[in-house]
Amino acid sequence: MSVLAGPDATTIVPPSAPVGGEGVLRRLFRRKLAILGLVIIAAVVLSAVLAPEVAPFDPNEQFFDGLTLEGSPLPPSERFWLGTDLLGRDLLSRILFGARNSLIIGVVANGAALIIGTLVGVVAGYFRGLIGAVLMRFTDLMMAFPALLLAICLAAVLRPSLWIVALVIALVNWVQVARVVYSETRSLGEREFVAAEKTLGASSSRILFRHILPHLTSTVIVYGTLGISTTVLLEATLSFLGVGVQPPDASWGNIIFENQTYFQAAPWLVFFPGAAILLLALAFNLVGDGLRDALDPTEEGRH
Repeated sequence: MSVLAGPDATTIVPPSAPVGGEGVLRRLFRRKLAILGLVIIAAVVLSAVLAPEVAPFDPNEQFFDGLTLEGSPLPPSERFWLGTDLLGRDLLSRILFGARNSLIIGVVANGAALIIGTLVGVVAGYFRGLIGAVLMRFTDLMMAFPALLLAICLAAVLRPSLWIVALVIALVNWVQVARVVYSETRSLGEREFVAAEKTLGASSSRILFRHILPHLTSTVIVYGTLGISTTVLLEATLSFLGVGVQPPDASWGNIIFENQTYFQAAPWLVFFPGAAILLLALAFNLVGDGLRDALDPTEEGRH
């Protein structure tokens, strides 16, 4: 820590300043698995955004010739690249449109969970005392409930829809972020540069926004990236259980739910949406791991 003299005598230069953006990107692009994850994410995002243009059919259109004479789904063919579902709808089109709902829920729910968790963790870790004790005991109480069971109960009470599912997942997932941010904030609050700022009469808002939050950025980014994969998996689980995105709207989870009775007779109905969920979750985990290493200020020295 150093204190500048002259007109800027109250400016504190804390140690271990947050890593610069160019250095982070340089270290991130050294990791082939992280690049692979970015490519997969980019492909899924483009497919979701361009779904109305690239999807061969309307996702809810039922084709009279989309089923066999016995009423079973058609296997992959030249016309239906991934086959049809139990209602004779094109599976590829439903997966492309389902990517939109899965991504929207993943990003919105995870963003809301990050905001709630960061706010609770920072306030509890910095102010401590009664405020910190109440907030963290509430966090412990929320962590005591099984996340999936709590999400199912909330979704059932609030009547499932796209935004309600995102809200439910956010209300379940913020506790892990709050715990990590709380620990980091307590550690930062005991550092010399924060003590120096307090000695110089800096306000709590200045300390929080100028020194505490910037040092939490890397942690929040990493948890935000890794959290999207968890959110996508939780949304798929809720939709599979019938309390997530409701038909006829498509999501990867309810595509599997609708077609589970044909698991043996038409395995492509489960394999393709399941593979999409797996690939997207894996991609965000790969990018999150890469960001965790890239945002480590000691990583450059090790290389």
